[in-house]
Amino acid sequence: MPIDGDRFRRRALELAARDGRGLGSRLAAEFGISRAAASARLRAMVREGLLVAEGTTRSRTYRLTTIDRADACYRTEGLDEEVVWRLQCRPVLRDLPENVRDIWHYGITEMVNNAIEHSGSGIIEVQLHRTALDATCAVIDHGIGIFRKIQEALGLIDPREAMLELAKGKLTTDPEHHTGEGIFFSSKALDHFEIRSGSLVFAHDDGVPDVLAEREPVEVRGTVVVMRLRNDSTRRLREVFDRFAQPEDYTFSRTIVPVRLAALEGEKLLSRSQARRITHRFERFEHVVLDFRGIEEIGQAFADEIFRVFRREHPAVSLQPVNMAPKVEAMVRRALAAART
Repeated sequence: MPIDGDRFRRRALELAARDGRGLGSRLAAEFGISRAAASARLRAMVREGLLVAEGTTRSRTYRLTTIDRADACYRTEGLDEEVVWRLQCRPVLRDLPENVRDIWHYGITEMVNNAIEHSGSGIIEVQLHRTALDATCAVIDHGIGIFRKIQEALGLIDPREAMLELAKGKLTTDPEHHTGEGIFFSSKALDHFEIRSGSLVFAHDDGVPDVLAEREPVEVRGTVVVMRLRNDSTRRLREVFDRFAQPEDYTFSRTIVPVRLAALEGEKLLSRSQARRITHRFERFEHVVLDFRGIEEIGQAFADEIFRVFRREHPAVSLQPVNMAPKVEAMVRRALAAART
């Protein structure tokens, strides 16, 4: 029975992007063909310049070929992010679908503008490379570092709290000139969005919970933003905006907050001060979704502060808890019941 050649190629690219070992055997099993037939198709993809093969026979591994690349370094003084897009990035992405180009245009120009205006770095680097599967862009500055800057601007005790504030959206250290929406919407529009600065990493992948991680501290100052999007993505920028905006005036009114980002070093969420860390700036939104995924239990004071005290003080803000474990749901119900008495 003949197999769908386009589907085979697409799947081969997806698997090679994750782990190129044993690719022939895995594809043979998935498509119900012989290993020799799968290997023949992979060799054809190598000849077409879509894959690079390394090693021989059963030890052979495959990786995606970089089919186009553009790297550049810029002085930030007087730099216009649209120039970076038009001269460096758009030519690499020119033949992709319009919806994909629109997302890249938005994400790249927003991140370059952030680096120009907020990083304090005299130089930024923009690295863009494309494969047959997707494109990846890195925007690198050598400034103060985004998490430290947010920590200082908001008077936060721990720089990890800056990642919780970023996840909420509407965060800017320059409210007269910026709405604070660029990072939030870029992270939701792209398949992968990652910020690295100092020892901290914040990553958002489409369809999975946000990740807060620590690594060995690096001596290099600054921030690295990494973005990735599949070339055949069907996502549209307008749809991303619509998910978080009021249809009447198109204002950014809704946000989703991963509560576990407030649990620093695995601490349990028990206190009112932890709850206030969560609800900080909630009054700027009309609807807040509190995602409790990964949280097994919360304290009575924590739940009361959010679902009774905050709701009483900000009745115009709608709070929607989701993905609650049984113990979390019990505490939330208790707080809501207390609010009604």
